[in-house]
Amino acid sequence: MTQPLKMLIVYLNEVDRLGDEPLYEVLMRRLRKRDVAGATLFHGAMGFGHHHRMHHKGLFGIPDDRPMTITVVDAEPKIRALLPEVRSIVPEGLMLLVDAELVGGGQ
Repeated sequence: MTQPLKMLIVYLNEVDRLGDEPLYEVLMRRLRKRDVAGATLFHGAMGFGHHHRMHHKGLFGIPDDRPMTITVVDAEPKIRALLPEVRSIVPEGLMLLVDAELVGGGQ
């Protein structure tokens, strides 16, 4: 029997940074280094969060603060072990942890 899967969803903004690097790049590199089963970065066209501030493309379609989402899928113990490290990288970002079920493809 395989371990239960979890999907971690991390919500960011394109302008979020860690030092001089985009936060999403730092997090994606860290996830790859930690050998998670899979992670995908999605650029959103528009969105808002609890502050109800709209995040979207700026003037002439130039991105100024697009919403971004990173989804991470792996076995529950691995995802739970990653949570403190991800939280330290993204201290204020919204994160969701949801049950996942592999229905095709993958291993």
